Amino acid sequence: MSEQLDLSPPDVPEPTFLESILRYGLFLGGIFQLICILAILLPTSKSHSQEETESTDGKTTEQMKKPKGATPQIRQKPKKESKKKR
Repeated sequence: MSEQLDLSPPDVPEPTFLESILRYGLFLGGIFQLICILAILLPTSKSHSQEETESTDGKTTEQMKKPKGATPQIRQKPKKESKKKR
């Protein structure tokens, strides 16, 4: 019962170059994902001055405001049911 316990820290090898690159890459990937999620959750609105400059641009507004003609309706022919001859 008088055994002594080995309380020294375990031998952990130093991380290799590839392991450290992987670790930092995972951190950067996580930060990028958080930024993307925040960009979705916190949408920014355009300022009033930017909206005015876009509305004065004639080409883009004409293309967006052009009334579209009546869209052609696709008529499907009813399928003919054929009886099997035996």
